Amino acid sequence: MADTKHADRKAARLAREIGAFAKKHGGAEGQLAYLGQTGTRIVLVGSDGTWGDLVAPTHAVAEAAAGKAGLTLHESFDGEFAARVRTGPYEWTRMAGIQIGGPSNG
Repeated sequence: MADTKHADRKAARLAREIGAFAKKHGGAEGQLAYLGQTGTRIVLVGSDGTWGDLVAPTHAVAEAAAGKAGLTLHESFDGEFAARVRTGPYEWTRMAGIQIGGPSNG
């Protein structure tokens, strides 16, 4: 019973964060990605192309949070959905820093 209450509270908190992201970015859609024992990542893409993510402790909590927030979910992160993502200087320098020794963001 305590685990269920904890999961419900976590889902409600994540749903509020999803809602805040959606409000700030003109709406949002998402995709759930398993992270193994770590949990499930909720990838968010705003209507303006901004992206973000949250991590839920379980897939069930991630699904509950998405449902509470009214988030439209995609089966995979590809095609038209992925094409909506707009990356900025931070992402490009971060990716370059990781991949080819580019500038760091630290």
